[in-house]
Amino acid sequence: MSPDRIRTRGVLAAAALLALAASTLGAADAGASTARRAAAPQTRQIASSTLGADYRVTLTALRSTGDAYAASVRMQVYRHSGGAWKESDRVTVGAVNGWFWYPLTGSGAVCRFSTAGTEPAPITVSLLLTPSLGCSEPAHYVVSHGKVHAR
Repeated sequence: MSPDRIRTRGVLAAAALLALAASTLGAADAGASTARRAAAPQTRQIASSTLGADYRVTLTALRSTGDAYAASVRMQVYRHSGGAWKESDRVTVGAVNGWFWYPLTGSGAVCRFSTAGTEPAPITVSLLLTPSLGCSEPAHYVVSHGKVHAR
């Protein structure tokens, strides 16, 4: 075998090893990136209301980690205690991943979010399905002693 041919094989072998290492690192990085996305989905608060001095209610959109177009909506109730707001309960509004991310986080996403500072506190939520479909049917909840109950 000629020295040029041996050198060419050596260069090709080195290039193959380099490509293999790069693809392995790329796959590992992609896996780490996927794990980060799975651990912390993109969120956006879409509504908030403070009920008297005792409760705060928020609606947050959570983007699906498996479908870029799907989202869930989380309603959280916070109770004011010891000078700070502490979460006392949370529920999912509608089905998990049952909403569309873009309409839910765009202009006019909240069709109705009504609350009252009474005990128990009634809450009504209606959100935009899509611009062509319009708003969802209202979902009714009540907050009693810091816990959310469907009505």
